[in-house]
Amino acid sequence: MAHAIHGYSGACKNIHGHSYELHVTVCPAIEGTDYIPVPGFLIDFKEIKKLVSEAIIKKFDHQLVLSERYTEMNKKLMATDNRFVFEAEPTAENLLIFIRNTLKKQLPENIKLVHLKLFETRDSYAEWVADDTNKV
Repeated sequence: MAHAIHGYSGACKNIHGHSYELHVTVCPAIEGTDYIPVPGFLIDFKEIKKLVSEAIIKKFDHQLVLSERYTEMNKKLMATDNRFVFEAEPTAENLLIFIRNTLKKQLPENIKLVHLKLFETRDSYAEWVADDTNKV
């Protein structure tokens, strides 16, 4: 995915790309002390991968993701076929908020999203961890 950050004075103000890596952690919506009944897992990893692929990866893969403000300032980019206009600046932090909100809506009711980690590079990432006070 490629992006640029409007209002930033560093190099990231220019269009550039990343090979993002997303880690998703889930747990049962209702905690207990019993083992998980047969087949012994909450959700098959294949199902999570499919859900993430459909809801997130396909939306951003090979896309030029720019904020509304960036595209307003650079009208010529509106003709780009692979352009995705994002409602905020497409930083790792904002992308993670979008991912969190999207996955929470997509997961089955018996599954709770508890942790996301979005790597922009090997050692640069944004992270979200659910807690009891986190209502969003």
